[in-house]
Amino acid sequence: MYENYYGLTSKPFQLTPDPSFFFASKWHRRAMSYLQYGLSQAEGFIVITGDIGTGKTTVANSLLDDMEDDIFAAQIVTPKLTPDELVKMVASKFSIDTTNKTKADLLKDLESFLFQLHKSGKRALLVVDEAQNLPLETIEELRMLSNFQQKGKPLLQSFLLGQEELQPILRAPNMEQFRQRIVASCHLAPLTDSETQEYIEYRLSHAGWEGENLLSDLAYEKIFQFTHGVPRKINTLMDRVLLYGFLEELKSLDENAIENVVKEVSDEMFNPEDKVSTEVVPENSVTDNSVPSSSPAGKAGGQVKDVEYYKAMLTELTDALDDAISHKIKLTRYIDKLLKEKYKTYVRLKSDD
Repeated sequence: MYENYYGLTSKPFQLTPDPSFFFASKWHRRAMSYLQYGLSQAEGFIVITGDIGTGKTTVANSLLDDMEDDIFAAQIVTPKLTPDELVKMVASKFSIDTTNKTKADLLKDLESFLFQLHKSGKRALLVVDEAQNLPLETIEELRMLSNFQQKGKPLLQSFLLGQEELQPILRAPNMEQFRQRIVASCHLAPLTDSETQEYIEYRLSHAGWEGENLLSDLAYEKIFQFTHGVPRKINTLMDRVLLYGFLEELKSLDENAIENVVKEVSDEMFNPEDKVSTEVVPENSVTDNSVPSSSPAGKAGGQVKDVEYYKAMLTELTDALDDAISHKIKLTRYIDKLLKEKYKTYVRLKSDD
C-alpha cells in the first residue's frame, strides 16, 4: 500500500525472515561466524540462543541460503516432541517414507540415507528451531542421532536455535554428554541504538529507497526507546509507521509521527516493560556489593561506572575472540582446499597407474 508512495520496490519490514534482508550487526556477525565455523568442523552441535524476535531464524536462513551444494540441509521447528516423534520428523524432513514404520525401522532407514549421502560426497545438516521446547530426553535423542558415523566421520551435524530458556536446559547435570559435543554457542542480543538506525536504513535501502533522511534523529530515538532494539519489534512498528506516513501524506517522519503510531500500537501489539538496567548507588552509601575506592571501578565512581568498566573489558575480550574465530575459519577453509587439491592429485595418479 505504501510502497509506491515512498518509491519502494518491495516491503522492507515484513515479519517473515528473509535472507536477502539479513542485517549483520555485531552479535549477528558473531552468530554467523559460529555457524560457519561449525560447518567447517562438520561435527558437533552449534547452539544459538536469543530473546524472541532477535533474529535467530534469520541468521540460520541466511546461512542455508549461502550453503554449498555438498550439504543436504533440513530444518524443523519443534513443538514439544517426544524422542520417537523427533526421529519421525527428522526422517520425514530428509524425504524418508515414515508410513507404518517403527522407530527402529526409521533409525535404520535414516542411517542408510546418511551413509548413501556420505558415499556421494555430501553430508547432512539438521537445523532445529525453537529448541527450548524440546524435553531433555528428546535433546538426548538428538545426541544419539549424532552417533551415526562412517570411518570416524559424523554423518549428521545439528544446529540448535532457541530462546534463552534453552540455556538452563543444556546446563542440567544429566546433559553433560551433550555439552561435550557443543563446539560453539552464542547468545543474540538486541540491537544498540546506532545499530537500530543502521538496521532501518539498510532495510529501506534494500527495498529500493533512494531518498535521504526519511526519519529524523529524534524519530530514531523514539523507535529505539519503544522497541529496545529487537528486530521483530522494529519491523512491526516501522511497517505501521510507513502506513501512517502514507495515510497522512508525509514525505518525512519525525518524532511526532512515531509517537502517534506508538500510541496506536502499544496496546494492540506490544508494550515493552520499563526496565532499569542499572541502579545508581550514591558513592557515600554502604552496601554488600559496594566496591572499595581503591579498585579501578571504585575510581570510576558508583555502581553505574562499575558496570561500564566490566562491560568495556568484556567487549575487548569478545572482539578478540571474534578475530580468533574468523582467522580459524579462514585457516580451516584453506586447509580444506589444500586437502581437496591433494585428493584430486591422488585420484589422477591412481588413474594413471
